[in-house]
Amino acid sequence: MVDLILDRFPEAIKDMDNQGKNAVLLAAENLHLGVYRVLERWKVVHRSVFCQVDADGNSALHLASRYDENRSREYTTPVIKMSREFAWYQTAVEILIESHKKLNNEAHQWLTTTCSAYSLIGTLIATVAFASSSTIPGEYNDDGRPRLEGEVPFTVFSISSLMAFCSSMSATVFFITILSVRYELKSFKVGLPKRLQSAFTFLFVSIASILVSFISGFYINMRNINKLHGATYLMFAVMFLPVTLFPFVQIPLYMIIRFNPIMK
Repeated sequence: MVDLILDRFPEAIKDMDNQGKNAVLLAAENLHLGVYRVLERWKVVHRSVFCQVDADGNSALHLASRYDENRSREYTTPVIKMSREFAWYQTAVEILIESHKKLNNEAHQWLTTTCSAYSLIGTLIATVAFASSSTIPGEYNDDGRPRLEGEVPFTVFSISSLMAFCSSMSATVFFITILSVRYELKSFKVGLPKRLQSAFTFLFVSIASILVSFISGFYINMRNINKLHGATYLMFAVMFLPVTLFPFVQIPLYMIIRFNPIMK
């Protein structure tokens, strides 16, 4: 819409509201990155518009650096809010730091609570995965090799157990590194969101792997019991429903972090 208006009425880029703010200042103030990039295409013709200040002497960078919680309502996570706000951070350091103190504290508290809880989950999964991988299902041959070696269920069990252990340990390490870093403003631009994304990715992989490991191990132990074949699927559904709900509940947060345009 902005592009069409400027094509037909190029001088509209110079229009101002009652506070002396033109389209460039308003786009920066409200963090409309797409609108700002459209306006940038007219910078050669209307360079003076990008150097303009409002009635209070604020430039586009000053307006972008000031925090207003109303312009970040679509992002519920403090970390993503900080990442989005920091994308406009170039100068005006004092204004940005002062106006973002509350959000910085909220992001710090949210990260501490979230990473502490999820690192515990990762540790529990690693413990279970280590125990399952060190306990080989089935019997052994006379030469000490597993009798089920080479069979598909046994191979699936071995690989999934190893994946669950490695991915859960990786997730735990990432969560711990997030807890140990200094929460400076520049960390919220890419560093912390990237680590959080990696931690969630490894955690989801570990949950999926431990489920596959348990299913394959259960199948190996119970496949010769004909009476349990019909009830097996119902048992799996009842046991795994609470566990599988966890990734689905966290997927919205993961998708926001994964497809955050600031991190690309």
